[in-house]
Amino acid sequence: MKRLNLAIIGQGRSGRDIHGVYCRSERNAYYNVKYIVDFDERRRNQAKDLYPGCETFSDYKELFNKDDIDLVVNASFSHMHFEITKELLEHRKNVLVEKPFARNMYECETLINTAKKSGVVLAVFQNTQLAPFYLHALKLASDGTLGEVEQVSIRYNSLSRRWDWQTLQKYMGGSAYNTGPHPIAMGLGFLGFDKNSKVVYSKLDTCLTSGDAEDYVKILLAAPNKPLVDIEMNSIDAFSDYNIKIQGSKGTLKSNPKHYQLKYVVDGENPEQPVQEHFLEDENGNPLYCVEKLKTHEESGDYDGTAFDVGTAGIYENLYYAITEGRELAVPLFHSAMTINVVEEAHAANPLDRKSGSAGIAETD
Repeated sequence: MKRLNLAIIGQGRSGRDIHGVYCRSERNAYYNVKYIVDFDERRRNQAKDLYPGCETFSDYKELFNKDDIDLVVNASFSHMHFEITKELLEHRKNVLVEKPFARNMYECETLINTAKKSGVVLAVFQNTQLAPFYLHALKLASDGTLGEVEQVSIRYNSLSRRWDWQTLQKYMGGSAYNTGPHPIAMGLGFLGFDKNSKVVYSKLDTCLTSGDAEDYVKILLAAPNKPLVDIEMNSIDAFSDYNIKIQGSKGTLKSNPKHYQLKYVVDGENPEQPVQEHFLEDENGNPLYCVEKLKTHEESGDYDGTAFDVGTAGIYENLYYAITEGRELAVPLFHSAMTINVVEEAHAANPLDRKSGSAGIAETD
């Protein structure tokens, strides 16, 4: 198998600690890291040790005329995703852009159209879409185990505080753009990425953050004949014990990336009780509360892998074959665009005051 040459823009938390970790792992049978771009000289020098033989640049534009690049990973700061990705596509480079895809639907559509015009592959790095706990939840929501699904709750909550660039609106910071692509895309997945999906309620606010971007997000999604999807991302919930909870007519799933619990009833094991219009009473005429002990089944288990190992490897493997054989993307671009559209709507409905940050930031994280 011929390995593809990879260029990574950015050696921050994503570029080094997610994409770089994958590239240096045994899971990577597909790519050689050929070029590294970062504005920081120290990080460039570190990259030479991490990826022996690679060439480093301080400016991503140095990649434009390199003919031996098969894929560029854009792990720059969020507010730079659109501009850098667009320029790379215009120079006929295949691009994997970190989440968020872009700032709004217009930018997403512009990038999609630019990729088509240039005849190159564009993909968005939403590795949670291939995470085992999410795929398991999708299966249970559709195979009838839980019956008719009424509500899906997705929680990415904690009691915590941030004070980095991700807390400032001018850098596209905040929970909706930063964390949001994970739970929002999952929520849309439970709606089948129905194009009639709507944001029926949203609230953005600032709580513990030191910046002006939101650290409290509440979004309700709905689509015709689909479950209600209730999404939260906040920094003030000290007792959230799940990431996904599915409530169906036959039972409930509660899960996080490592573990799940399932409790449900099976058809025929709990015969229907006839409705009684009068009050219930025992043999002595004393009132009874209307309750019974249902026969239920319970399961629990652990997942083998997370978004950061299995999910990341899946994205990269799929992208290899999308580039070399023309396969369909595992995470379709319109899924990522729909996700950004939800974020855009939530921001439009909940404008937040802006304040100045401290020092500016350079081109890559």
